[in-house]
Amino acid sequence: METEVRFYYAIESKNDVINYLKSFKELNYKGRFYECTDQYNHPMKEYDFYSKSIDGRFRIRKTIGENTSKCMITWKRRLQSNELIHKEEEIEVSINPSKYDNLCLLLDNVLHMTLVESYERYRSIFSNDDIEIVVDEYPFGLCIEFENKSKDKNPESVIKEWLTKLKFDINNAYRLSWDDKYTELCQEQGKQIESIVRFDKDMPKVVDKFNIN
Repeated sequence: METEVRFYYAIESKNDVINYLKSFKELNYKGRFYECTDQYNHPMKEYDFYSKSIDGRFRIRKTIGENTSKCMITWKRRLQSNELIHKEEEIEVSINPSKYDNLCLLLDNVLHMTLVESYERYRSIFSNDDIEIVVDEYPFGLCIEFENKSKDKNPESVIKEWLTKLKFDINNAYRLSWDDKYTELCQEQGKQIESIVRFDKDMPKVVDKFNIN
């Protein structure tokens, strides 16, 4: 189970955020990676992943870095969505990146799953034994996510400790997922909602700048 909290800022804040996180010696910087994620839905209506009763995401993600590449199948489902720190069920399976195209063929042509959404982003990772902090550059804005990694500490206490250490106000956290944020921005800014979210498309923008007082 995951315990995490996330914040959104304008993409122009990227360098400020990266430099700020690099200033904390307790965090190890693991680099910046390109990711492309495809989200599929079940072909049978009674197992609709996007229904309120299930509220899950089945995803295929390929990650490309300077020295390494990987591909993962993930299942993620909200277990608690009323709190700023939220809990999610997560199951991950790694496959050889060279099998990515074959996997997509199986999902499309054999299992007849429906490609619902696809998005790309760049992810920078900071971590230690207790916490992982990722900075995600989406086509519409910047997301900073804190996720507990401790095996023996209370997950919510770990999150709150690091929010305090880095001077983040939990009341500014965003409860929902990237696609909820993207949809909200499109509706607010009069942009067409795309199922394929790419950097070369006309995207809405998060306008709040990153600022730690």
